[in-house]
Amino acid sequence: MNPVVDKVAGWSKEGKKSALATVVKVERSGPLGPGTSMAISEDGQVVGSVSGGCVEPAVYEEAMMAIESGKPKLLSYGISDDEAFGVGLTCGGIIHIFVERVDW
Repeated sequence: MNPVVDKVAGWSKEGKKSALATVVKVERSGPLGPGTSMAISEDGQVVGSVSGGCVEPAVYEEAMMAIESGKPKLLSYGISDDEAFGVGLTCGGIIHIFVERVDW
């Protein structure tokens, strides 16, 4: 099965709240494709990835807010082609990530 889903199910059985962040769209290029997910528990455990590391800290913070508020959020992170070249990437892109509290 999916290791992220397995972990969220385990947290739920333990009575822990959690949030799921899922890549829903990628424009131009992105480190990981649609359907990729990351889960965060209320006590700060993380499983999975939505960007291979470059936006995980920001997504983590948004997930913690979603756990508390129960409000889902659509996030967008991107970098222009010029900025990408300046930091050694071949091209820029935008990833759209949906973050929601898991209520199982």
